[in-house]
Amino acid sequence: MSEIIEHSGVVECVEGATVRVRIVAGSACGSCKARSACGMSESQEKIVEVLTDDAASYAAGDAVRVGVFRHAAGVAVALGYVGALAVLVAVLVAGIEAFGWSEGRSALAAVGGVALYYGLIWLFRRKIENTIHFTITKQ
Repeated sequence: MSEIIEHSGVVECVEGATVRVRIVAGSACGSCKARSACGMSESQEKIVEVLTDDAASYAAGDAVRVGVFRHAAGVAVALGYVGALAVLVAVLVAGIEAFGWSEGRSALAAVGGVALYYGLIWLFRRKIENTIHFTITKQ
């Protein structure tokens, strides 16, 4: 199994050391074993910003392959979905069992806990962004 999950795309623009790539999800996503981790099968187009020292060698319209290490994709899934589910369940159970709240009140608290969780993710987005690196190569 490959260590890198890759998608083909087209360079949209280059700004400094950042290359913006438009990725179009194709029919190949249906048979890809990593589709549940990358989320590409859920939408038609995505824009990916790739930081690279070699950005000057890319120009708008270039065909490229953008990749991310499988481990980084797992971290993204854990932060985006698994963490939110853990917060939801923990607050729901704590509300009912520990605090004796009604199910409705516990459910509202659980939704609020998930909102707070995503708020914290948003606050730390720059730090998280530095842990997930994309690679880019010309086709």
